[in-house]
Amino acid sequence: MIDISKERLAMSVPVEGAGGRTGSWRVFRPVVDREKCNGCGLCAMYCPDGAIDAGLEVDLEYCKGCGICANECPKKAITMVREER
Repeated sequence: MIDISKERLAMSVPVEGAGGRTGSWRVFRPVVDREKCNGCGLCAMYCPDGAIDAGLEVDLEYCKGCGICANECPKKAITMVREER
């Protein structure tokens, strides 16, 4: 049996691209309910921008608000909330 721990996962780290930080044009942002979250890390693994760190904190400077994290969460601990501007 293969033992894969969170510490061994290769995670990308977001960097500022030519268009600037992606969070500036986001319409929805993810909000994590820590009571429901079981810490599985699927949200971080599926995040296309690498905007969720190992502590499952969302970096809103880079999050595009795509909702993939909320869709992949098995506990439905992430909800997408409209940005207040």
